[in-house]
Amino acid sequence: MPLLRAMIRTARMVRNTPLLAADLTPDDDVLLDVPDDRLGPALVAAGRGDYDPAAKLLATTREGNEWENRDRYTTRLATFARSRSEWFENWQAAAPHDPDAQLVKAELAVVRGWESPARAELLRESAPLLTAAAEADPRDPVPWRIALDHARGTHAPQTAFDEIWAEAVHRSSHHYGCHASALQYLSAAWYGSHRQCFDFAERAARDALPGSLIQALPARAAFAYLTSASGSVPRERLDAAADLGIALSQEYAAGDPWPAEVRNLLTYVLVRLERWSDALGQLRLIGPYATSFPWDRMADDPLGQFLELRDGVRIEVASTTPLGGGRGRPRSGAH
Repeated sequence: MPLLRAMIRTARMVRNTPLLAADLTPDDDVLLDVPDDRLGPALVAAGRGDYDPAAKLLATTREGNEWENRDRYTTRLATFARSRSEWFENWQAAAPHDPDAQLVKAELAVVRGWESPARAELLRESAPLLTAAAEADPRDPVPWRIALDHARGTHAPQTAFDEIWAEAVHRSSHHYGCHASALQYLSAAWYGSHRQCFDFAERAARDALPGSLIQALPARAAFAYLTSASGSVPRERLDAAADLGIALSQEYAAGDPWPAEVRNLLTYVLVRLERWSDALGQLRLIGPYATSFPWDRMADDPLGQFLELRDGVRIEVASTTPLGGGRGRPRSGAH
């Protein structure tokens, strides 16, 4: 019987694996961390040494209270400035008190501090930059997201974290970036526990606005647990987190770049839970938008890791799909 089962599994894999690729984006068309239509031109211009489009883009997000976009664009521009700094140095020289330049400067300093062996010391030295960014526009929650990352790296106590968190939610009670950074601080890998992490994530998800990415926080808590080396979380709680993430993902169109990182994260969680059919469903929705996170936590080549995992998920689903299963689509709800 074991031999027969193995033969059936192999036959299913051979028959169904190619069929399951039919509505997945071809490997050569999958891209990593694709900027949206607003950020892309700013990055191209920065590559030529021109900071003006980036400055105008961040100014637009500030003036329009587009805090989620502002956070994403600041992160990407700071990442670009790490390797191509001339455009940013020109911006700072031309407008040292520009609140948008100050924000990118604070983010860049914290990112560089995190990369250093002398992390805590360098991060403490960057504290005045965070203060300057926060004072430049008191409405902006993004400096407080950066401050939450800073607190984690400087071993700030819970009381300091609570003060920063209060300032963040005072400015934007539903800001996803601040919630994600707070969740990391509260995780077992840092200064909290799995229970604190899940309690925070589930409470925030319940209070979130319809369609808000905050509803994916329990999946982030599941990721934190699944990548930790200790502790125990009931399987029911992990599945509930994954189910909530799936429900959120379904509110967005397939191939939408906005929830791409959430869908990539959710795919990882579903794979670890061996919910292969659901994982394949997310891979279809991701389309061409692979993201560095979470795959850069597993490999130096996040895109290669994503594509390799995608192949593995297809094989797992194919091996459990009946030979007469039409186009080879998985049975819904199988996990």
